[in-house]
Amino acid sequence: MEACAGDWVEVLSKEDILRTLDKNGRLDELPFMPQMFKYCGQRFRVYRRAYKTCDTVSGQYAGRRLLDGYHLSLRCDGQAYGGCQAGCLIFWKGAWLKPVDGPAQGQYVPRRVHSPSGEPVSPPPRCTESAVLGATKRHGAGGDARYYCQATELLNYTKPLRWWDARQYVDSYRSGNKTLPEIARGFLYLFYYYGTLAFSDRWGHPARWLYNRIQAITGGIPFPRLRGTIPVGQPTPRRDLGLRPGDLVRVKSYQEILATLDVKLSNRGLSFDAELVPFCGKVFRVSTCVERFIDEKTGQLRRMNTPAVILEGVSCKALYSGQRMFCPRSIHLWWREIWLERASVEARPQATLSPTQAGASATAEHVHLT
Repeated sequence: MEACAGDWVEVLSKEDILRTLDKNGRLDELPFMPQMFKYCGQRFRVYRRAYKTCDTVSGQYAGRRLLDGYHLSLRCDGQAYGGCQAGCLIFWKGAWLKPVDGPAQGQYVPRRVHSPSGEPVSPPPRCTESAVLGATKRHGAGGDARYYCQATELLNYTKPLRWWDARQYVDSYRSGNKTLPEIARGFLYLFYYYGTLAFSDRWGHPARWLYNRIQAITGGIPFPRLRGTIPVGQPTPRRDLGLRPGDLVRVKSYQEILATLDVKLSNRGLSFDAELVPFCGKVFRVSTCVERFIDEKTGQLRRMNTPAVILEGVSCKALYSGQRMFCPRSIHLWWREIWLERASVEARPQATLSPTQAGASATAEHVHLT
């Protein structure tokens, strides 16, 4: 199947999908997760072509290539994974989808195969629904559960993608994932970042100053890779707001947030990434208070002593991410409560993107249980 962002597709029936899976519930090593069955027979728009993604498993945070992958407006609910609240965007293989003209006009009728005599028959699937569910978790010798999901298995169904491979940038445009102006702005930032030595602590101050002056005049985003001031090893501040889903909050200014970070841009183990900077000063609703998540390296369910906050419509756009530029994965961005402040009910939430665009630059690599 060949589809672009915005095209309509229909998820195949459960039986048809099971026929594509091996005994472990995978196609080309990509796990089909149990919660995906509930979408069978339904129609959705393609959110992004998943021709590439980002490596959040090895710690290298580089790009990875994926063949025949798609993202729809659907995220993992974590029910089969110990109640994980990361809300990852689900990967779909083209073999699990079929192109359609638009939204459904009537009730879905599963496709059936007919024998020469006219009697409907169904070729036996190579996998079962119970096998798909059983493949989500195994217990080690110590009794600890190890979960297997699309996030933990990412290195198995993707291949390395070097930043200089120009095909990925062509694909960003041809797939409809990004517009030409968006791609041009991304490259302009990279050329400035490296070409003027803005990345250098020693030599980059003039370039960073000029960048901020230009952005202040044009109403743009300030230089997104400044450093915090707290020495590594010293405690970073904490503030608890007691936030709940639905609460209105305003993201503090970039300078206020920098004052809470150490020189490695961390606050109690949670990194503040450049992709969070465009949301500073804006108002959003709280979507989720993350208390538990799957560690993508180990597959273990981890719990946070201090919940991180996910905001509605706030996701990684991969505009400042170097090797991962224009990644379509839209990982949820995680926030410390000290980076937020309550907003009055009169404040209008920032116009948000679709729910699928809510995507963590803070992954298990960055999260320490503090």
